[in-house]
Amino acid sequence: MSSPICHEPDGTVRAGPSFPSALLPGSFNPLHRGHLALAAAARRHLGAPVAFELSRANVDKPPLDDAEVARRVAQFRGVGPVWVTAAPTFAGKARLFPGTAFVVGSDTAERLIDPRYCGGDPAARDAVLAELFTGGCRVVVGGRVDAAGAFRVWDPGAVPGGFGELFVPLLEADFRADVSSTALRAGGRLPPPLLGGEGSRPQAGG
Repeated sequence: MSSPICHEPDGTVRAGPSFPSALLPGSFNPLHRGHLALAAAARRHLGAPVAFELSRANVDKPPLDDAEVARRVAQFRGVGPVWVTAAPTFAGKARLFPGTAFVVGSDTAERLIDPRYCGGDPAARDAVLAELFTGGCRVVVGGRVDAAGAFRVWDPGAVPGGFGELFVPLLEADFRADVSSTALRAGGRLPPPLLGGEGSRPQAGG
């Protein structure tokens, strides 16, 4: 696996050896205020800076070409560092960034514990969680609004195999953002303006 490359908010590019203490992975198509609010909430909760991670490889989609990577990376100018990797899975991310807290939304966390995303094999799912655990990683999870409009906080007790301690839930008071990249693309709308103040400039890890 190729080494991760960090694109700093001032446009400079570097590779290691200093890695972030917390990372928010995503496709960022587009980057929107939900991503930034989640990063800011995780930074406050962890007491550590949060950077972003974009994988050019994808489990079920074609890899991003250089032009598309550059387009998505450009969104982070003046916002925060983004690490470009070729690690589409959390097992791969854990190998690249041991000891890192990965910041995700509830939908991503649910896929992480669902064996259907590991070929339907619970043992393969447990191997991914074990790799995160042995690598000293954590998974910080933002809650979500359900179909009835109620806010649901991630429940570590629902995680199988005794891996619940891997997960750190954020409460509604910590984070709530009712926006998604899918909805923005489906509506043909540009992303909303980046949040002002603290939420728009989550400090990034190095």
